[in-house]
Amino acid sequence: MELACLDLEGVLVPEIWINVADRTGIEALRLTTRDIPDYDRLMRRRLALLDQHGLKLSDIQRVIADMGPLEGARDFLDWLRERFQLIILSDTFYEFALPLMRQLGWPTLFCHRLEVVDDRIVNYVLRQADSKRQAVRAFHRLNFRVVAAGDSYNDTAMLAEAETGILFRPPQNVIDEFPQFPVARSFDALRDEFRKASLRPL
Repeated sequence: MELACLDLEGVLVPEIWINVADRTGIEALRLTTRDIPDYDRLMRRRLALLDQHGLKLSDIQRVIADMGPLEGARDFLDWLRERFQLIILSDTFYEFALPLMRQLGWPTLFCHRLEVVDDRIVNYVLRQADSKRQAVRAFHRLNFRVVAAGDSYNDTAMLAEAETGILFRPPQNVIDEFPQFPVARSFDALRDEFRKASLRPL
């Protein structure tokens, strides 16, 4: 059985933190794993900025409520679900992602969670260290063959672990550092990469 594993932000939905930065004017929140590969360092920086500016969980959730999937994402997921079992592997948080999951038709999501006290985000809790790679390894132990797609540094371990890894609309620095992965710049191109990667005619 073939399994499709997709990143969420930058692949199916816009980057949440960039939208928060645009809404609040806090430019430093625009940094993502495309810019800082060390996820803990990135999240500690974000939490410090939220505290410094008095931003609460509800403030971020209001931004997310106005977001929607990237154009073509829902159609792509519908196409993919007819051909693969599908799991979203993301470094976002359940407290952020659930409204977006509704708009994507409730795909299965593996991500992390936040520690919140009185609407203030005080910490984050990883479901598992190196969670995307570990998830693909676990799927292999269950005899699944995995085709994975992501856009950023924090996806490359997942892409390397999968039978086929695909970069979707990545920044040039990621392309330069990981030339072994094919690059798709549209959902049509991503469909083609999944067709090529599958052992079955699609």
